[in-house]
Amino acid sequence: MEQPEDMASLSEFDSLAGSIPATKVEITVSCRNLLDKDMFSKSDPFGRTEVIDNTLNPDFVRKFIVDYFFEEKQNLRFDLYDVDSKSPDLSKHDFLGQAFCTLGEIVGSSGSRLEKPLTIGAFSLNSRTGKPMPAVANGGVPGKKCGTIILSAEELSNCRDVATMQFCANKLDKKDFFGKSDPFLVFYRSNEDGTFTICHKTEVMKNTLNPVWQTFSIPVRALCNGDYDRTIKVEVYDWDRDGSHDFIGEFTTSYRELARGQSQFNIYEVVNPKKKMKKKKYVNSGTVTLLSFAVESECTFLDYIKGGTQINFTVAIDFTASNGNPSQSTSLHYMSPYQLNAYALALTAVGEIIQHYDSDKMFPALGFGAKLPPDGRVSHEFPLNGNQENPSCCGIDGILEAYHHSLRTVQLYGPTNFAPVVTHVARAAAAVQDGSQYSVLLIITDGVISDMAQTKEAIVNAAKLPMSIIIIGVGQAEFDAMVELDGDDVRISSRGKLAERDIVQFVPFRDYVDRTGNHVLSMARLARDVLAEIPDQLVSYMKSQGIRPRPPPAAPEPSPPQSPARTPPASPLHTHI
Repeated sequence: MEQPEDMASLSEFDSLAGSIPATKVEITVSCRNLLDKDMFSKSDPFGRTEVIDNTLNPDFVRKFIVDYFFEEKQNLRFDLYDVDSKSPDLSKHDFLGQAFCTLGEIVGSSGSRLEKPLTIGAFSLNSRTGKPMPAVANGGVPGKKCGTIILSAEELSNCRDVATMQFCANKLDKKDFFGKSDPFLVFYRSNEDGTFTICHKTEVMKNTLNPVWQTFSIPVRALCNGDYDRTIKVEVYDWDRDGSHDFIGEFTTSYRELARGQSQFNIYEVVNPKKKMKKKKYVNSGTVTLLSFAVESECTFLDYIKGGTQINFTVAIDFTASNGNPSQSTSLHYMSPYQLNAYALALTAVGEIIQHYDSDKMFPALGFGAKLPPDGRVSHEFPLNGNQENPSCCGIDGILEAYHHSLRTVQLYGPTNFAPVVTHVARAAAAVQDGSQYSVLLIITDGVISDMAQTKEAIVNAAKLPMSIIIIGVGQAEFDAMVELDGDDVRISSRGKLAERDIVQFVPFRDYVDRTGNHVLSMARLARDVLAEIPDQLVSYMKSQGIRPRPPPAAPEPSPPQSPARTPPASPLHTHI
């Protein structure tokens, strides 16, 4: 009888349109100590590995290429099959086991390498009807371990080089009647159809025919799409206030030419084709010279995570009286036996994603705006677990438990002060600035901020530190002040001092309440939007401090496969994302 074979495949549970992936990652799959056969399973493959004959310990060569979104919970399911024939229909093959995880779990594991047991669930899908059926009815043993799956994630490089260069020009044509020229350069990359796409503009140098432009950096991908010989066109213009910039001339080059650096090869004649056609003695409209050129590989969020950077997640919850009496159903803190309130939903949505980037899963949880027992003092920085020495809770469930406990023991009061919790996390972030840790503070609030000036000062100070702040506004209040703290449009300042980085992201919870009552999708969108800026904020801090990613830790030696009495079939692995 023909020995069974191994194959893996990847399928999609749910995808949310509109996001731009931070990057693509390549998932490598290995399995150890597989069983010989089991039940059937139905799935919608995203991709499959090749088939490997006669092994219970397959190392698959074919990879799964997946768009990686830090801000989303990307569910993966790996199903392993024992292939008995050449049929592509998985229902014709024996199901050997499955494993569930998220892409964040793989990426956030040490060295981006995750080991999980393969098990047989209590229920499987009947491959013919598509309905759930008990695993025992399908020949399986619920909860039985079926070997181990080893998952590794590696970011695809995709030309991550960044080129830094500087240009000057000499004796450009005079275009202004009352002055010289106000020249600037425009760079275009060529496309395969012969068209050009703009990819960079320099600043304008006023009233000079011999400008020296500032150094600028541009991804090589943007400059030439990774093709070093592709034409790069550079146009030289004289800036005019009304936007009708005068064309001085142009020249062409390539990345390969520019990479030679400062040399006689990188002095370019600026030519105006119309002038050249009209004037027989026309030589050029000046020259442009490359002064310097350097290239380095851009570090990414995943580089730092793979190098061991931990994300320290802290939660701060608003306990001001404007939330309403927690014992009444109209309160934003109401603890319904049937569903989570807005605070718990927001905390769970964000926490479920970010928890995988913190190895110890211990998260400080703070409250603000409440009177505390026994003396009724007002606090804007109290631990939800009641432990002043250690406010950390175990996992997201631990935070929720401490939150519910606090609701029963403290008195909601006020005002709404953010500065104490921002300063609390900033103190911890300031203690470790070597790139090994990065702090994320999640503030969930219902109200108009009371200490705006102090909060702005705390945020401006925190912008120099390895930390980011997420604010989720619940309820129907006006959140104009929160929008001001989110520096997407205007960088916040305090006492005339601008924040070095934009570290705040604000969203109103009400924008994510699904009218159909489907909290799964709406909370996934909430998490996506509030976490979307974290990767760039982390990288911007590291770059500002000149911190390079550490090398990933060496992968542990895989345990030697057990030698069974006979060699049973290997199996196909089927994955859902």
